[in-house]
Amino acid sequence: MDPEILSALRDAVQDCSERALTVASKWASELLLSVSPKNRQQTTIQPLAFQTSTPARSRSPRPSLLFVNDTPGLSPEFTDPLRHPHAPGPQIQPHEERVRELQLEAQDADYIATAKPLMDAREYTRAAHWLRDCQSSKAKFLRVYSLYLASEKKSLREWYKQDCSRQQPPLPVNQSLIELLAQVSNATDPWQLFLKALFLFRLSRRAEAIECALLSIASYPWNWSVWTLLGECLGDGEELASLLPLIPLPTSHPLVQLFQVKTMNSLNSPTEHELGLCDRLLRDDLFPRSLWIMSLRACVLYHMHDFGPAEEQFKKIREIDPYRIDDIDVYSNILYVNSKRLELSKLAHEFLELDRDRPEICCLVGNHYSLKGEHEKAVKYFRRATQLDRTYLSAWTLMGHEYVEMKNSHAAIEAYRKAVDVNRKDFRAWYGLGQAYELLSMHQYALYYYQHATALRPYDVRIWQAQGMCYEQMGRLREAIECMKRALLGADSNETIIHLRLAKLYNDLEDYKEAATYHQRVIDVCVAAQKPVTEWAKSVVYVARYHFQHGGGDLQHAKRLLELVAASQSEEVSQGTELLKRVNRAITSFEQLEAAKRAME
Repeated sequence: MDPEILSALRDAVQDCSERALTVASKWASELLLSVSPKNRQQTTIQPLAFQTSTPARSRSPRPSLLFVNDTPGLSPEFTDPLRHPHAPGPQIQPHEERVRELQLEAQDADYIATAKPLMDAREYTRAAHWLRDCQSSKAKFLRVYSLYLASEKKSLREWYKQDCSRQQPPLPVNQSLIELLAQVSNATDPWQLFLKALFLFRLSRRAEAIECALLSIASYPWNWSVWTLLGECLGDGEELASLLPLIPLPTSHPLVQLFQVKTMNSLNSPTEHELGLCDRLLRDDLFPRSLWIMSLRACVLYHMHDFGPAEEQFKKIREIDPYRIDDIDVYSNILYVNSKRLELSKLAHEFLELDRDRPEICCLVGNHYSLKGEHEKAVKYFRRATQLDRTYLSAWTLMGHEYVEMKNSHAAIEAYRKAVDVNRKDFRAWYGLGQAYELLSMHQYALYYYQHATALRPYDVRIWQAQGMCYEQMGRLREAIECMKRALLGADSNETIIHLRLAKLYNDLEDYKEAATYHQRVIDVCVAAQKPVTEWAKSVVYVARYHFQHGGGDLQHAKRLLELVAASQSEEVSQGTELLKRVNRAITSFEQLEAAKRAME
């Protein structure tokens, strides 16, 4: 482990905490503890070798710009062949500015010390009031951040007042964002640049927000909040790939790799590459004990539908820390999919005793009731989760699923719309809207939402199948066929259901040759998998009839297939036997005709 990275993590724990960035401070502290004790002790003990009364870490106020001559873990002139030439490089604060900032922080120290506990108590307006005359960068950050949190609280309260009315906008409207942006418009401090990026993002000025976030990272890389914000600015994996060369760190840096995995998880599109990055980050020389990265890895496996290994990863996390709530909702989703009713019930009871007011736990309990078939109770807990956190996407989506199960399409549509308002990048809400409108037999609407879902999840088999079936219901068989063929690209090589659906569509178009081709594929897959004839007898009869009646002409192949059906216990045995007799007569007639021709020659 690079000692500079450890030092930077220790600084980040304090720096983020001092600025009320609790999530970023928690993230840094958990990552720090995941380093092996031996590596942490070595870097802690080294400064004690010097016989001096000066403490290893200064207790005096620290400047807001905490970077030294280079970014932790990097040389000042690092080179990365993948790095864009216009990417911002590590920023260096002149010595005079650092000294001046230290002096200002010393003057503001008592006000900063007063404001921080006020922010912890959510008295944001009071905190901003006491910081109004301060001049240091840290104090200015705390003041503007306090004003922002106060305005968010107010706008959310106003939004809830209009709940279930025509006047309620899709999202809360913060009228103070432009004014707050003006206060940090000329910011050079990395923390204030983070605020500027946040305000620009909330104002839908995405490109400018990305630029400010990159500048903030260039000055202070270890603020995880700015990385999270940068990920929220991205719409898909292609945008992430184009952004990576612009990040002012090499692609091999742990922060860049953590950002890449986290963002792909947020986009529901991780691949084997992200799984490999997680394994690298969990090596002994990096963060082998990181529960956060283990959870990230489990989420990658979950999004890849590899539920068995994902469940095992979560079990390992719980063995190390049985009280960890983060991502427990994802674990409950896995148990739900695997129909682990007993384990899910036990988990729900354990965590309800731990904390009833965490949205993740409400979601866990909702999944517990859903698996029991108690959909009304499940809705109650999913709704509670959304009341605790309006932006909690999973609860809105799962609530929609429950309403679909209850055949309440209108309520399902409302829940899915809330999910789309929260995050337009999540394919599950768009897919849910398509399902809800399909229940109402409004296929044109359903098709619109399925197309949105496939744009976000281009290799998801289920969505392409749903879209194809929607086209089929509308009588647009050619478009249905194209969708089903698209579904085959992401399907398992031994898949048969889609082939049967394609065979039916071609048969409806009276294209018997193509229909027989897909039925033959079903036969080949089933024979290779040694499945009983009863599972593929219908395809045998269709292929045999094609060769006998519709110009296929390979009567010997039809005979071999029909003999298998005739000797089986399938429902098609009588049909197959009768067709076999006709095929045998045709073969006999053909052989007699050929013999007569040879005799005449």
